[in-house]
Amino acid sequence: MSDIETLQMALIGYEAERQKIEATMAGIRSQLGLHSKGASAPAKATSEAKPKHRMSAAGRARIAEAQRKRWAASKKQSEPAAPEEAPKSKRRLSKAGRAAIVAALKKRWAAKKAAAKAAAKAQQTPAAKKTVAKKAPVKAVRKTVKKRAAKRQQKAAATPPAVTVVTE
Repeated sequence: MSDIETLQMALIGYEAERQKIEATMAGIRSQLGLHSKGASAPAKATSEAKPKHRMSAAGRARIAEAQRKRWAASKKQSEPAAPEEAPKSKRRLSKAGRAAIVAALKKRWAAKKAAAKAAAKAQQTPAAKKTVAKKAPVKAVRKTVKKRAAKRQQKAAATPPAVTVVTE
């Protein structure tokens, strides 16, 4: 078989599967009460199609006028009986009031920090307070380094040099 024949047969098989799927979908739609669409519904010929209904300009004008009347009536009902009062002016904070608030906040934060510091100090154990890492004295470090260097030199002097044997 050639590639073209294989493709044609595959196309026929897929179309058959599609028809089965569409039939199943149409059955499900009918159970749901929905209208089927697509290839499963019989297509109407263009000559049998219902002509579009055109509305005259006068008819549209009558509908628009009636809608305007309905909107006017609904707006009239929703309007409040008494006129609205002018909105109150926004209150302003004086400089003295602001200064008092800032001072109170500073006092509050200072108290909170002091309480946190006291709590941290109370939680700290006496042994933890004394355990401070001590630095080794510089002279002791230098002394240790010198001792190690001297030991290396002694070891090197004590070991005989390696003799290389040359054979011809």
